[in-house]
Amino acid sequence: MQQTNVLEYLEQTVGRVPDKTAFADDTEAMTFAQVYRDSRAIGSALARRGLEREPVVVFMPKHPRTVTAFFGCVYGGSHYVPIDEEMPRFRIELILENLRARMMICHSESDRQLARDFGFDGEIALYEQLAAEPEDEALLAQIRDRQLDTDPIYVVFTSGSTGIPKGVAACHRSVIDYIENLSQVLGFDENTRFANQTPLYFDACLKELYPTLKFGATTYLVPKQLFMFPVKLVEYLNEHRINTICWVVSALTTISALRTFEKVKPQYLHTVAFGSEVFPIRQFDLWRQALPQARFINLYGPTEATGMCCYYEVDRPFALDEVMPIGRPFHNTEILLLGQDDKPVAPGQVGEICVRGTSLTLGYYRDFARTGEAFVQNPLNDRYPELIYRTGDLARRNERGELVFVSRKDHQIKHMGHRIELGEIEVNVDLLEPIRASCCIYDKQKGKIILYYEGDMTAAELVSALKQRLPRYMLPNLVLPLERMPLTANGKLDRTALQRMYEDGKE
Repeated sequence: MQQTNVLEYLEQTVGRVPDKTAFADDTEAMTFAQVYRDSRAIGSALARRGLEREPVVVFMPKHPRTVTAFFGCVYGGSHYVPIDEEMPRFRIELILENLRARMMICHSESDRQLARDFGFDGEIALYEQLAAEPEDEALLAQIRDRQLDTDPIYVVFTSGSTGIPKGVAACHRSVIDYIENLSQVLGFDENTRFANQTPLYFDACLKELYPTLKFGATTYLVPKQLFMFPVKLVEYLNEHRINTICWVVSALTTISALRTFEKVKPQYLHTVAFGSEVFPIRQFDLWRQALPQARFINLYGPTEATGMCCYYEVDRPFALDEVMPIGRPFHNTEILLLGQDDKPVAPGQVGEICVRGTSLTLGYYRDFARTGEAFVQNPLNDRYPELIYRTGDLARRNERGELVFVSRKDHQIKHMGHRIELGEIEVNVDLLEPIRASCCIYDKQKGKIILYYEGDMTAAELVSALKQRLPRYMLPNLVLPLERMPLTANGKLDRTALQRMYEDGKE
């Protein structure tokens, strides 16, 4: 029978390896049997409260119990909404206002009080209380019988261009499709040992959480502070015999740019997947040299298409000024490259990435207007209703037919009469050996390109080097060194923070 519920992964695995560690951090490890028992108890508790098909907020720190609470929500027929106290207070308040949830799960009494301070007026229960309630097997069976593969299982909030977070709701069907395809491409099995890098309130953690259930693998939740100490981070990977990582590019370049491999190398890594940003070839080559036998896979995909939808396994060397492809779509997914006329662009031409297929999520939670703007009728189909998701990302196909990411539509500027991709400037900056990271922003009002960078060279030296590489109209008008580039909670370069930094500096 075809799988229609993500919890079938757990139910098939717990009978096979009940005592194997499923999720662990520095304080606790939970076996599959413990995850199964606690999540069913939590699901029963939520179902008794009549929360089927409603959002349940999980306000807990990064911890194995947090992951188990997610599965408990799904068992109860609810959809989990992860938040964390490291998120800005205003953002949390906007999320809670959007959800109008009646239930929240917390880790501790202090979290419960904090939730009240945020204005949450529903029921707040501690994880331990819910996990101690008796399992109601009959009630869970009734819920399972009613659940459809199009029912939502989570809502994660992404940044909105208007400053209002957008809640992306994903269902069983799209998550199962994603996990099956990702697992086939990356080759996960019961021996896979993941090191999770991202916060649990991003969809990026799907790459570890659900394959762990599917295969009976093990996921270690890496402490956030380790990413400030690359040597200790690699030692952590070796200590736990980590063989698979799916990280954002900035997390990887933090290791390679600071010459960590001269002191210690990941001894067990055989699969390195990365995405969310362009990997500077100079930094990528350092990883290839350190791990010559490992597989390296570039992943691409928006939250609105359930994680990642394209992949490219590195099969050849690249020149330092090249951009690594994002390759081809997963099975059961199609990528359309559409021009401004909503027609497919010619080979080699740049178009907007539009995603078609099962991987599309349900849209934005309680926001039908913005859903309608991004999830639109396929303009190439005038015969029946069919949605595609417009990503706002630009790409082209190279001579091999591989997709190559170009930029965000909103990173393309008109400067001195020329259309410029800010990413092209960044690529040339990253080619310089002393540079560890760079990011360009644009002051539209004053017509200025501002370059922030992290590295061992002066601004004057950097400008001089860029004059040898870029035409005059692409040279940054302002070059500002930083001791450390700001990162988002997900570990990506934080362009919004740089924009704020620049605006504050103008005053």
